[in-house]
Amino acid sequence: MPGVRVLIVEDDADINQIVATHLARRGMACTQAFSGSEARLLIGGGEGALPFDIVVSDLMLPGMPGEELVGLIRERDARVPIIVISARTAASDRIDLLKLGADDYLTKPFDLDELVARIEVQLRHRGVSASDGTGDGTRPAGPTLRFRAWELDPEARTFSADGRGVELTRIEFNILQALMEHPRRVFSKQELFERAWGEPYTADDNTVNVHVSNIRAKLRATGTEAYIKTVWGMGFKLQES
Repeated sequence: MPGVRVLIVEDDADINQIVATHLARRGMACTQAFSGSEARLLIGGGEGALPFDIVVSDLMLPGMPGEELVGLIRERDARVPIIVISARTAASDRIDLLKLGADDYLTKPFDLDELVARIEVQLRHRGVSASDGTGDGTRPAGPTLRFRAWELDPEARTFSADGRGVELTRIEFNILQALMEHPRRVFSKQELFERAWGEPYTADDNTVNVHVSNIRAKLRATGTEAYIKTVWGMGFKLQES
């Protein structure tokens, strides 16, 4: 995947180098950070997209914990995919990271080819080209969608509620796009997962629940969080009135 820019954040120098070497053999341009504080410097301040197409980060980092780093990255760039690699295996850890904005979670020890596959999936969902590291979005663009006080532009990948722009992650945007395309339909969690992630359903129910919860939290300031209705035992739909 030539041209794809990867930020690797891992304090274990051996693991960091092994990952960087393996990804470089696939044509990726790797930048290595060995602490959370070093990663923060590489990310830089200000606004706008990060100078990376994807971030692969450990959690147990000196200088700045991985959880804080994920939150910082997500505040800066709502779209860049984040894959967390950690020895923690508890479901609560995965859920907490998803709430912070991570897109995927891989437990140590891990297979390098599996990491490559997960990177490719995330980049494909984002619409990044394997040849030049650029892309426009996850799904083909369509007409602007409107539902009550919401407006979603699939081409620009922007979303507003009550006239106020709301920053969404790629998964959050895809979930809202699916719901707004079919506002009367009840989506099962499996259906939403497959629409938002673009792959067969392999997660537990908490994965979708966490992302819907994150969307509602972001919409709370606009007073429109109740537009997403939970249909108990079935899934989610939009509340028409």
